[in-house]
Amino acid sequence: MAALQTLREQQAPIKASYRSDPSAALVTLKSTGSLDASSITCKLSTGAAIKSAEKIAGLHPKAGGPDPEISGELCSGDMLLDALVACSGVTLKAVATALGIPIQRGTVTAEGDMDFRGTLGVDKLAPVGITDIRLGFDLQFGDREDGSPVTEEEIERLGKLTEKYCVVLQTLVRKPSLAVRVAGKASSNEEDGIERQIVWGQKI
Repeated sequence: MAALQTLREQQAPIKASYRSDPSAALVTLKSTGSLDASSITCKLSTGAAIKSAEKIAGLHPKAGGPDPEISGELCSGDMLLDALVACSGVTLKAVATALGIPIQRGTVTAEGDMDFRGTLGVDKLAPVGITDIRLGFDLQFGDREDGSPVTEEEIERLGKLTEKYCVVLQTLVRKPSLAVRVAGKASSNEEDGIERQIVWGQKI
């Protein structure tokens, strides 16, 4: 009960502010990553928690969570954008390598708009989850051995192939078949070794 009371106390003033000012619930989550010429990798540029070997997911401050720079907890929405940045950045580097397009360095950015009234149940009409995602690449090309420049046609092909073969991007675009299952076991009052399990599940 103490945990329930604490959560209510944390969220009550936030919910009240969203009811009086719906715009206060709107936030743009953001993730960035960097590319370089040394490898087919994408280095994420997130907060302090990403430096820890053990990543902990927690509530976003807009949902009553603590300051992530202090707690080290990551919002799962940020982690979703992190996955998109990481996957698309690696995919772009792999495609560029295959096409012979020299990338000296670059920045990958993903932004996602979210209305916290939805996930907090403040407004039943407000969407739950990220509604709009913008993914961008800012690239600096290197020099080719023959001195030829990177063309617009090559950039178009780079973009199309990155979109086509990025696993996380395509997972978001083509909504996968999802199944949800929740199972729980009673912690006490069991009869002579008989264990009671409660299960709920559905296919979305």
